[in-house]
Amino acid sequence: MRKISSTFAAIAFLAACANGQDLPNCNIYLFKTAMQDSTLRLSDPQFLTVFNKNGYNNQPAFVNNTDLLIASAGPSDRQTDIYLLDLSAKSRMRMTRTAESEFSPKPTPDNLYFSVVRVETDADRSQRLWQYPLDRQDEGKASFRFLRGVGYYHWLDKFKVAIFNVTSGDLNYLSMADTRDAAIANLSPSIGRCFGTSPNGRLVYVHKVSSDNWVIKSLDKNSLEVTEITKTISGAEDFVVMKDGAILMGKGSRLYRYHPVKGKKWQEVADLKRQGITSITRMAVSGDGKLAIVNGG
Repeated sequence: MRKISSTFAAIAFLAACANGQDLPNCNIYLFKTAMQDSTLRLSDPQFLTVFNKNGYNNQPAFVNNTDLLIASAGPSDRQTDIYLLDLSAKSRMRMTRTAESEFSPKPTPDNLYFSVVRVETDADRSQRLWQYPLDRQDEGKASFRFLRGVGYYHWLDKFKVAIFNVTSGDLNYLSMADTRDAAIANLSPSIGRCFGTSPNGRLVYVHKVSSDNWVIKSLDKNSLEVTEITKTISGAEDFVVMKDGAILMGKGSRLYRYHPVKGKKWQEVADLKRQGITSITRMAVSGDGKLAIVNGG
């Protein structure tokens, strides 16, 4: 049943959001991180989305050390759009203004564009991968013309992208797609919504083997070799891969760290309840170690 429910969650949630329904209240916080001995320390907490604290603010992605893309909608908005937060200037810029809702913004590998999951206005509420120029000089284009079940995604290089692909029926697959020829290969069923890249360039993802067995795995994009890393924190599927290869996951107000080489078990590194964070979900990390955390969603 886990496979079916997670598939429906990807499509039904985005479709409902695109119709202005059931947008959860969620907010984004920022921390500085640093290693002290073998412990990860968080400091200098900032509440980034105070401008929309009663709205939807989700799916952060760093363009660089100071610019952060997010999907956002006000409490009364009928759809989501993409905004760019300038952390240095403490300003924000609206990046999309379309009839469709956009989710999951990420910079493309060449850093000239940002990509999104765009919920189309057709009868099927198709979910396609689009990309827009960061300088907003044109109205963007679809990355794949016929791929219409994109739940979530992650760029592997400037051509290849990993996709949480909702296929016919009740299945989701980890698929690999190539923008050069639109080729799509289905690799594994029943995956989680979160992706990352390890320091050696491997795709990191969650495989939901069964309802009570969720495993973090890595995949070589060329050989397609899969390696098991560790089980997830129970019931958690969102994670971020740090520069040193450590994996962070959250559950409730608590943040946990696992290093595939330096440690063989999850270690609690912070309880963020005092900062008002009680439901850690999505995360993003910058090159200089700033950590964005979504509370809720």
